[in-house]
Amino acid sequence: MFGFNANSANGDVTKIRELPEFDDHALVSFAEDEASGLRAIIAVHRANPDVPSFGATRFWHYASDLEGVKDALRLSRLMSYKAALAGLKCGGAKGVILAPKTNGIVRKKLIEAYAARVNILGGRFVTGTDVGISQEDLDTMRRVSRNIIGFNDNSTEFTAIGVFESVKAALQEVFGSPDVAGRSFAIQGLGKVGGGLLSLLYGPAGPEAKIYVSDIDLERVERIKAKYPRVIPVAPEAIDAQEVDVFSPCALSGAINKKSIERIKAKIVAGGANNQLTDEASGDALHARKILYVPDYVANAGGLVAVFDEYQNPSYDRARVAQAAQHIPETLRKIFAESRAENITPSRIANRMAERIFNGYPVA
Repeated sequence: MFGFNANSANGDVTKIRELPEFDDHALVSFAEDEASGLRAIIAVHRANPDVPSFGATRFWHYASDLEGVKDALRLSRLMSYKAALAGLKCGGAKGVILAPKTNGIVRKKLIEAYAARVNILGGRFVTGTDVGISQEDLDTMRRVSRNIIGFNDNSTEFTAIGVFESVKAALQEVFGSPDVAGRSFAIQGLGKVGGGLLSLLYGPAGPEAKIYVSDIDLERVERIKAKYPRVIPVAPEAIDAQEVDVFSPCALSGAINKKSIERIKAKIVAGGANNQLTDEASGDALHARKILYVPDYVANAGGLVAVFDEYQNPSYDRARVAQAAQHIPETLRKIFAESRAENITPSRIANRMAERIFNGYPVA
């Protein structure tokens, strides 16, 4: 693996294969275009010779280039796990555009230059929108590259549906019934996925159910409260400490860490955020406290299911996508059963199952 001039704290050149986030990735490519100001990383974790590797593109300002590389490595690996347990044949990948520090960059030119670099991979990498990439950006990419997806405007909807179905599967496991009526919830983050989950829960949970919500955007919380008057807004730092049946992290990564685990009073953790566990030990700690953790990349795979369907089919059929998304609760039931039988945290069971699939071993 080539060396990468990542401007880390000490300025050292870092060999990518020596990073802990590197997992024998099939490709790590750095793209730079001086004219547009583009600086980006495309990481392909696993590659299927018959199907492209899928992963959305993120536009973000990192503390250093090295942090951007690490993020691309982590997220591309996560996509392989997500695809494997969603029953999809694609490998996992990720694009990261290192957001410029100055405002003098013409964004359209930068996005066009990035899409041109996607083309260089000859269709082996298919990408769409992630944090920092707008629908307008996606339209710009599509004019340059055919390897862009996310135009059916349904991926976020199915991400939320997948999380909702995961919550019901977890309720069945813990309480013996998937019914959300009368259950209590705490939703961290009210963006497209968290807000979508709330919309699915609010009516079925019933008027007596307590639903706590939080978001760092206070105006968003006000809008949600106006739309769903029975929700109970709480401060972001208090959302994980509510006495509820289900805690749903739907914001940024790392919500389940050493400090938050001590505060969590829920019986179930099931949300839409990526990389909720800071490490495997966090999953073990939840398990030791008899808190059921729903592996995030299983719960939030609905969006990937939707865009993969878009790639495969020339026309949109909602029923077809919904049917494919049913793989999510089916997989969770298998994970919970193995976790129960072996007394191992669901995250470790899920990792084992996914690794056997994308590394080419038969699934036990």
